Amino acid sequence: MLDIGSPIADWTASVPAIALLDEAARSHLRNLARPMAASAGTRIFGEGSPCSAYLILLAGQLRVQKVGESGREIVLYRVEPGETCIVTTACLMGGTDYDAEGIAETDIRAQALPAPAFRDLLAQSASFRDFVFRTYGTRISSLLMLIEEVAFGRIDQRLAACLLQIGKGRDTVDATHQELATELGTAREVVSRQLKEFERSGWVELGRGHLRLLNPRALDQLAKKSYAQSD
Repeated sequence: MLDIGSPIADWTASVPAIALLDEAARSHLRNLARPMAASAGTRIFGEGSPCSAYLILLAGQLRVQKVGESGREIVLYRVEPGETCIVTTACLMGGTDYDAEGIAETDIRAQALPAPAFRDLLAQSASFRDFVFRTYGTRISSLLMLIEEVAFGRIDQRLAACLLQIGKGRDTVDATHQELATELGTAREVVSRQLKEFERSGWVELGRGHLRLLNPRALDQLAKKSYAQSD
């Protein structure tokens, strides 16, 4: 599934949060973690597969998503360089198999700490334990926000925010209706209907596999209503 990547002299110094660990913990990581790499589109782990290592991402982006029995998908979060995957953390601490899947959105490089070494370091190093739990807590907070948005948020506001986030200041969003639905945890038909409403309002121009943002300001004002309401 993963290929061995090129070794880094001291990869622990290249990850800000890891660089702050005590030298004993960093030495443990250097000695026992193994470099791993995968190309874009690779399925790094899948639902029901065993969890054998704690991954620390060094480069690239990993998408973690949940697929329901109906086949509908929702993106839970993305792992960026210097971050770890809390689904993996939960599986390692609980001794369970994965209940979500991870896909490499870009070419990735990572360090993989085998499960036994992860558990030993978690028990022996206070600084490593703090790192793991701090990362876990931060991600749990973002997942709770996602649950609130899916359960209570308006789809027009969430879609507007999603378009702006994907666009990142550009006037073109390269995403299909299904990909947007996956991001929002809803059905493709729901997204298509709402995009048609945006198009009728003159806010977007729809194309095949992409769309143009004609009125980003209006989308931004709509998206910010959801944050104002939640406050």
